[in-house]
Amino acid sequence: MSEALVLKPEVYINRELSLLEFQRRVLEEAANADYPILERVKFLSIFGSNMDEFFMVRVSGIREQVELQVIEVLPDGYTPRELLLAIRKRSLELYRNAQRLYRKELLPQLNEYGIHILDYSKLTDAQRRRADEYFHNVVFPILTPLAFDPGHPFPHISNLSTNLAVVIHDKKGREKFARVKVPNLLPALLAVGRHTVKGSSTRNSIKHYYYIWLDQLIAAQLNQLFTGLEVIEVHPFRIVRDADIEIQELEADDLLETMKENLLSRKFGSVVMMAIDGDMPKNIRELLVENLECKPTDVYAIGQPLALSSLRQLYDEVEAPELKFPPYKPHLPKRLLHIHQNTLIFERIREGSILLHHPYDSFVPVIEFLQTAARDPSVLAIKQTLYRVGKNSPVVEALIEAAQNGKQVAVLVELKARFDEESNIEWAQRLEQVGAHVVYGLLGLKTHCKVAMVIRQEREGIRRYLHLATGNYNAITAQIYEDIGLLTCDGSMGMDATDLFNYLTGYSTKQEYRKFLVSPVNLRQKMEALVEREIQHAKNGKAAHLIFKMNSLADPHIVQMLYQASHAGVKIDLIVRSICSLVPGVKGYSENIRVISILGRFLEHSRIYYFHNDGKEEIYIGSADLMTRNLDHRVEVLFPIEDTHHHSYLRKVLEMYLHDDSCARKMEKDGSYVSLRAKDGKSCLNIQEWLMEPANRK
Repeated sequence: MSEALVLKPEVYINRELSLLEFQRRVLEEAANADYPILERVKFLSIFGSNMDEFFMVRVSGIREQVELQVIEVLPDGYTPRELLLAIRKRSLELYRNAQRLYRKELLPQLNEYGIHILDYSKLTDAQRRRADEYFHNVVFPILTPLAFDPGHPFPHISNLSTNLAVVIHDKKGREKFARVKVPNLLPALLAVGRHTVKGSSTRNSIKHYYYIWLDQLIAAQLNQLFTGLEVIEVHPFRIVRDADIEIQELEADDLLETMKENLLSRKFGSVVMMAIDGDMPKNIRELLVENLECKPTDVYAIGQPLALSSLRQLYDEVEAPELKFPPYKPHLPKRLLHIHQNTLIFERIREGSILLHHPYDSFVPVIEFLQTAARDPSVLAIKQTLYRVGKNSPVVEALIEAAQNGKQVAVLVELKARFDEESNIEWAQRLEQVGAHVVYGLLGLKTHCKVAMVIRQEREGIRRYLHLATGNYNAITAQIYEDIGLLTCDGSMGMDATDLFNYLTGYSTKQEYRKFLVSPVNLRQKMEALVEREIQHAKNGKAAHLIFKMNSLADPHIVQMLYQASHAGVKIDLIVRSICSLVPGVKGYSENIRVISILGRFLEHSRIYYFHNDGKEEIYIGSADLMTRNLDHRVEVLFPIEDTHHHSYLRKVLEMYLHDDSCARKMEKDGSYVSLRAKDGKSCLNIQEWLMEPANRK
């Protein structure tokens, strides 16, 4: 075993701060002038929703450590209290940059393209009539003004809700306070008009869309809620609560019912962030802070809109294809083009494994694989893991159909998939209703692996067909997430899948698999052994190279091993989309390590691990990132790519990622990232556009 290098704060970046650097890169995508305007707006909305989740999950955990008076200093050098202050400083900077981008660049360009977000005071008479009519007919009946005085306790304010803090004077001039919630069931942006300005040709015609923020409309009509009183001040604020569900599984007799109860409790988590407009006076801030039981440092004066995520509505509603990326139609691999001509997909898989690279390749073959299995009389059973499948899932519908057709269906539904719990509970109940065997995973572990197995009776005997993947069984996200899947009937992998499902649904304690790397069973040990092998090659004077593509890298021991590998002379290329705790280019630690992050039209989501192995190259793909949670606290699967053609394709893809000078940003020693885009604006390679060309793929 190689000698360990000591992890010091200067060579280990805190994961929360690294995650905020990722949000900075998302914000930079919104600032990319080469993107169509609505795509830039969408990236700004993604930034907003990402920051919401960051506070709900990550910041809430740090606050809990502070409240428990945890003072342990971790490898990154921060105590929880110091980290909370650093998070606040960087978050405020990001929010201010986001608001500046919105007001200085995006709003003017939206106006130029005919998309107008107006102040209530700037509406035309016709627009105002439409807005007021909508208020009277739709909004007004829903609103419930809640007073706060000795006879009325401070009202509960729900998570992610926008509210109005209202100061009122009664007829005697006495000051009163009330809160009005902006209904989250209604669109945040109200359309108040639309018309087309015709140009010299149809192509030159511009459609104009006019919107007003719903909270601004309500603020303008508050006198109707407080008849006989005088509205003095109105100040919007928005609440973000702790939404990280913690389940005491040992005490839960029924995990399904426990999850339902926990989903309700999420609405009542402690306040971790309050967003306000900078104009809110000190006395109103103090009143809210005191009654929401938060701290002044939880208040973020970020300006309006308070919910940047609401801007997604423009992307979804505005009918202007020219203001978005050109539509992309995924392709089918050649071997699957004529599958409908009385050819079962199983025949194609028997001819050789099929690699699917989404969204460039269609997700339809995965759905057809399961639908065919549901209807094929020769199929005896289907076993599958489900993590995030979304609503209206054709994958789950196929499993339901299979159960109704008498197949043995066993499904592991991960109820603890964050923010997908409600959808997963519904699917679990529907599957149980049709007789499927539904299990909810292992005690204390999330099941994150992506495995589907079809067991089929054939002339030669029982054969197992598998779909293994890096991404979820979600037909919607498969169109925008970059992921890789493999359809195979490899015998050894089939037996590994059987052992895996016995581990998930029964009491199997199998510690060795033929080809799979499974966490928390053997993945960490096998990964470390593969890195150690590369170190030994380097020490023996042989070429040694690692290329890892993943979402996040934060496990301290893996970071330490990569430093050892670099120190031994191993060339290391890391393609890390989000969190990266490793610091490249540090003398004595990481001179041989390069880190890049790829962001673009599609969300980079696949995990690919390449080992040069003295020319006998190996590639593993699967569901696991190199984080402690993935290696020790989740069920994950990595599997080898053994087909020569598939291997060559993935090696080529990795090489092209490393040559990208359009989407890529290079990580610096201080944890910041610099764009690799040519200064003249002319890029040689955009990896996502390259992959969109069918000729460049398998």
